[in-house]
Amino acid sequence: MKPSAGLGLKPQHFDAAGAVTADGVWFEVHPENYMVAGGPRLAWLETIRSRHPVSLHGVAMSLAADADPDAEHLGRLAALIDRVEPFVVSEHLAWSTWEGAYRPDLLPFPRTREALNRIVANVHQAQDALGRRIAIENPSHYLRIDGHEFDEIDFLSELARRTGCGLLLDVNNVFVSGRNLGGSPEAYIDAFPAAYIDEIHLAGHTPDPALGERLLVDSHDAPVAPEVWALYERLIARIGPRPTLIERDDNLPAFDVLLAERDRAASVLRAPMRRAA
Repeated sequence: MKPSAGLGLKPQHFDAAGAVTADGVWFEVHPENYMVAGGPRLAWLETIRSRHPVSLHGVAMSLAADADPDAEHLGRLAALIDRVEPFVVSEHLAWSTWEGAYRPDLLPFPRTREALNRIVANVHQAQDALGRRIAIENPSHYLRIDGHEFDEIDFLSELARRTGCGLLLDVNNVFVSGRNLGGSPEAYIDAFPAAYIDEIHLAGHTPDPALGERLLVDSHDAPVAPEVWALYERLIARIGPRPTLIERDDNLPAFDVLLAERDRAASVLRAPMRRAA
């Protein structure tokens, strides 16, 4: 598929999404909402898939957990993959399960060699069960964790090298983490390994209600910020076009508003091709 820009698909926008005719539009969903044998929502996703490419962005594989991925979950995900044939399947570099119980968040961990070996094994298991490569997303950070033996880019690069997985670069996460922990988002963007990037995410963030601008929250409930757009343009100028998603999960505006953000990303993706011409 030629790299283009897409939108997260929400039930409120099913009708509008089905009517889209813009060139290159694709849609992304959380597969956990569709891992069923039938029903109206799955039928609607299949209708969208008949008109546009689809990607699956998981939130429940818990690949950074100190346990094997849940075999039943992977089996249901594999069935959905066979059904809708997504062009990308992705997951987070995080954990969310403990002793069989799911936590309502994507939780961090110290980037140690032990954690790397565990996650490498989990990614291998997931890819074997799904019969395909997956892409792993860089997390957003809100506090410092002791015990890191790798910086994040080195950890992700080694994970990709050892498993053959791809990477999903969330530019908003880079900005949020840099502001919260004091790092340079520009340096992160410049150092991220282009060869592994299968997909890019753009999203909005908001200041914490209590701490304000001292703590930014990866809330997905606001437009993409100007600083994030600038990082994205910097990234695409370096690596060239990659599939890019506008990610919005709350405070949903009218579909046309999201489509306008998507069109802006599509214009950025076309810029390197215009320069080459």
